[in-house]
Amino acid sequence: MIISASRRTDIPAFYSDWFIERIKQGYACIKNPMNAKQIKTVSLKPQYVDCIVFWTKNAAPLMSKLKILDELGYIYYFLWTITPYGKDIEKNLPDKEGIISNFIKLSEMIDSNRVILRYDPIITNDKYTEDFHVNYFKNLTSELSGYTNKCIISFVDIYNKLSKQAKEIIGSQVDNSDMFDIANKLNKIAQENNITVQTCCEEIDLSRAGLSNGACIDIELIENLCRRKLNISKAKSQRQLCNCAESVDIGAYNCCAHGCVYCYANSSERTVNENIKNHDINSPFLIGR
Repeated sequence: MIISASRRTDIPAFYSDWFIERIKQGYACIKNPMNAKQIKTVSLKPQYVDCIVFWTKNAAPLMSKLKILDELGYIYYFLWTITPYGKDIEKNLPDKEGIISNFIKLSEMIDSNRVILRYDPIITNDKYTEDFHVNYFKNLTSELSGYTNKCIISFVDIYNKLSKQAKEIIGSQVDNSDMFDIANKLNKIAQENNITVQTCCEEIDLSRAGLSNGACIDIELIENLCRRKLNISKAKSQRQLCNCAESVDIGAYNCCAHGCVYCYANSSERTVNENIKNHDINSPFLIGR
């Protein structure tokens, strides 16, 4: 079984103490996002967990606790998102230089193949132009050269649930010709820094730019880390173009405090704040009891 922690919220950044307590207790409970009365208990005992995949924009709060996972024999890796945006897009994120510094520290702790960079989502507007992305990505991958082997990119999806204000800040969808140009340039820059670029769930074929559609929960990587073959199929509940392996997500929606305007996992700031108040480190549920 693969544990996803989490597509729904940033567990390393905000809920690392809860996560470690769940590891110590050996289980977590999750509510079906579509039906809160439907509850599932998930064993987190090492013998049942093949790999833990962490999704984060700031792993620093969890990093000092990873020794606990190592001592218990867990296999894990990180998908760490770093973008070029300011507080207008990512309201509550810490300073990016500090984030990059911690990315490097984590890579030194656990190895470069276990810290995957996500440059996602790519937003283009009057402020964040194609040239802006190219220049930022050049500096970013230069700093991270040798500290990660792979970068996963995707272009912004403007969801209907986003507020009018959020849509105005983001701008329009990136058109296909711009997607190709940006992907082509980013791939060439990454190659210079020994980083492979893949896409995540993009409908456009970017193979001519040298990119394949990758997998965030990557069964090939997980099997290499485990040093054995796993009988785990492709995820059925994800988007059609998703290549991820099946996993169990132990997170919850509407509880990430980063405040990113493009986020699909939060419905409103008010709901997020209410849920954060209902977080209990000793509860088997991430939010509530």
